[in-house]
Amino acid sequence: MQTTFPKLLLEHAARRPQAPALREKEYGIWQALSWADLAKLVEHMACGMHQLGLQRGQHMVVIGANRPRLYAAMLAAQSLGAIPVPLYQDAVAAECVFPITNAEVQLALVEDQEQVDKLLEIRDQCPLLQRLIYDDPRGLRSYDAPGLVGLDQMIEQGAAWAAKHPGFFKEQVDLGQTGDVAAMFFTSGTTGNPKGVVHTHSTLMDRAQAGAEFDRLSEREEVLAYLPPAWIGQNIFSYAQWLVCGYVVNCPENAGTVSIDLKEVGPTYYFAPPRVFEGMLTSVTIRMEDAGSLKRSMFKSFMALAKRVGPQRMDGKALSLGDRLLYALGDLLIYGPLRNTLGFSRVRVAYTAGEAIGPDLFTFYRSIGINLKQLYGSTETAVFVCLQPDHEARADTVGVPIRGVEIKVAENGEILVKSAGLLKGYYKNPKATEEVLTADGWYHTSDAGFIDAHGHLKIIDRVKDVGRIKGGPNDGAMFAPKYVENKLKFFPFIKEVVAFGDGRDMVCVMINIDFDAVGNWAERRNLPYAGYTDLAGKAEVYELIRECVEQVNADLAADALLAGSQISRFLVLHKELDADDGELTRTNKVRRGFIGEKYQPLVDALYSGKQEQYIETAVKFEDGRSGSVSATLKLGDVKTFQAVKAAA
Repeated sequence: MQTTFPKLLLEHAARRPQAPALREKEYGIWQALSWADLAKLVEHMACGMHQLGLQRGQHMVVIGANRPRLYAAMLAAQSLGAIPVPLYQDAVAAECVFPITNAEVQLALVEDQEQVDKLLEIRDQCPLLQRLIYDDPRGLRSYDAPGLVGLDQMIEQGAAWAAKHPGFFKEQVDLGQTGDVAAMFFTSGTTGNPKGVVHTHSTLMDRAQAGAEFDRLSEREEVLAYLPPAWIGQNIFSYAQWLVCGYVVNCPENAGTVSIDLKEVGPTYYFAPPRVFEGMLTSVTIRMEDAGSLKRSMFKSFMALAKRVGPQRMDGKALSLGDRLLYALGDLLIYGPLRNTLGFSRVRVAYTAGEAIGPDLFTFYRSIGINLKQLYGSTETAVFVCLQPDHEARADTVGVPIRGVEIKVAENGEILVKSAGLLKGYYKNPKATEEVLTADGWYHTSDAGFIDAHGHLKIIDRVKDVGRIKGGPNDGAMFAPKYVENKLKFFPFIKEVVAFGDGRDMVCVMINIDFDAVGNWAERRNLPYAGYTDLAGKAEVYELIRECVEQVNADLAADALLAGSQISRFLVLHKELDADDGELTRTNKVRRGFIGEKYQPLVDALYSGKQEQYIETAVKFEDGRSGSVSATLKLGDVKTFQAVKAAA
């Protein structure tokens, strides 16, 4: 596709000027922005940015939630040949220093006062940052920091410039080439400073187009953009594919209204990490447990039917007349209302990615008629590498290579990918680029896996994390921490897990409970608690989690390859793992090494056989204050099982 994102914008504006491009919910009312109006807004923004000194090839930081004017700002920057760099809006100020200095950012565009305060706090550490543009003026009336400009003022000045120079914007857009850098996305930085992943218009568009072809996406789709724009997954779905397909992107009013907005929009194309789908199911489960006995009984009966025949129905397999009639009745009474309650009444394609999804969770959504599928990709591959065909969706694979993708498996089990969507490189980091990109164009994913007999890709773990048990009865057994962690996270009571075992004589885990699910479980048993730490420390909760761990051990015993990864000891952490405390990345991935160091006394206690251990942990509160949380944690052994030998 020999074009750029701004050129696609102008094509849509010329071909379907009055069709809605973006919608935003303000004060409870959805406001639409047409393609023609969006093009005019982008022109005025681009002219305003030009007056503020933004030059071709420069980087411009964008920080905020999904907002039409922030999307327009990225298009405006690209129109001038500049490069938007979205950063996570929930990142603390210190986390923004490296990306801003590394990218030599001179102009930043942010959403509101919170983000302005954040950048003003670190301005002394970012000497090149000259201009700071804000969208929402609330709370900023008395600010007089140098270079601080309201977006409305910039647009007004840009409109005046455009009137005097009517050909300027189009000339700038025409200068853009498909091979120009379109955006830069910073990785999570799990093992050090984040790396700036450089993508061109060509790489992003190629993958966006390939994904659109795979699922037959059109301009008729509706999308809800609610995940961080700094995450390339959201950026591909609500920016690259939006401009390639021309569908409508809907922006929620705020994070608290997403579930309501989801029902109102009724998206046809939906994307969420497993954590979101887990939260939805937990909410459904809690509501049904609080319902009357008749409704609970009916729900249980029809869900048993759905679990039995629903996935077959989604896979296009033939059902008996009786099952078809019963499912139709269930659809009328249970499944249809449930899809409507979740906001999935119109969903044609739903994807999940980022982490493994539990088989039961995956089956639940497909059984009630939601076409939930998995995909595989990363920031470096512009997301779309493998996707699941409509009738071949399985919980234990991540799909088949799509158009333009080649996959091979190295001798050490690492997945290597070649496609037109690969990163141009890591910004100012040629050494890191050489480590992941071979001379003949193969990208090292760092994921271990294999292609199964049906041509589907299966992921086991990160290559560097796959280890071996040393000593004890399972000496030499393979240890895949992520695999173990994900099996535990399939339980609704468990939110996060950190597994240890490489180079040790047994596997031990630290567990975060899901506060909502366990809290509801406790309330139904009249078990009082005074907060997360108190609930996590209850003996009853400890036994509940022990049962989950032992179920996982029973499952692992049946896996000849990973039977030696059964868990010997565990504990329930006294606090939730938090990105603000450095324990998770901004995409909610566990920083296992950091946690192992931070909680070294707990790791030592697990492996020394202690039954309890006191711990005091520094934490950061939402209002920026620091404090500490302490508790004496119970540590215990769990039952392991004899490995089941494969049949000869």
